[in-house]
Amino acid sequence: MYHLTGVTKCYRDGGDVVRALDGIGLYVEDGGTLVLQGPSGGGKSTLLRILAGLERPTRGSVELDGTDLATVTESRLARIRAESIGLLGPGPDAGLAPGLTARQNVAGALVPLRLHPADRWELAGDALDEVGLPGHKDFLPGELDDQARRRTALARALVKRPTALLADRPTAGLSAAARDEFTGLLARLWSERRLTCVIATDDDALARRAPRRVTLARGTLTAGGSADPQGVRGAGPAPWCASRGAR
Repeated sequence: MYHLTGVTKCYRDGGDVVRALDGIGLYVEDGGTLVLQGPSGGGKSTLLRILAGLERPTRGSVELDGTDLATVTESRLARIRAESIGLLGPGPDAGLAPGLTARQNVAGALVPLRLHPADRWELAGDALDEVGLPGHKDFLPGELDDQARRRTALARALVKRPTALLADRPTAGLSAAARDEFTGLLARLWSERRLTCVIATDDDALARRAPRRVTLARGTLTAGGSADPQGVRGAGPAPWCASRGAR
């Protein structure tokens, strides 16, 4: 479960302060799926990074299952990222290490959990089976097509059985057929696993599969599409950000 209150994120750009997020209030229930839509530069990637604990807000709270990611220690935050948050990044390579096989890439996500190497290897194989790549475990990313690389990255995000899955434009660059197949896979997995999912996308077909959609533009959330407006709140302007600057 995610519960955000008054989340503001500011950056310094020379002598100016850029407010990437402006008083975001948001609730995503356990097992819930939320799609973020909106223009480029509207704050979607920034919000995902804050949900992932990769950045801290300038102001506000970011609770994941009752723990505020904005205030915990760095060591605790790293542990939460390793155990509880699966990340699926954008781009054709999906962040995979080019010199490692699909199975090695997936097994690498388990290293911080200090599992025995044999257990990591077995779990990585199971994860690749689950995303439909049983015959591609020994392939390097460069030997895989775009969809297979994306499926490998999804297996890497899910192999540790996280509480939350965060995906940034997961179908971008895929052909229409591959996009439909990958969208169907995502929908099946978030339903079967009861994952708490937040997905940023420009893909309307993917967005329509999610029960809730919101629009993020100029750092502000509004209900959009078929989204349930409950759980989306704006906290109004945050002059503190301009007066003190980004953290």
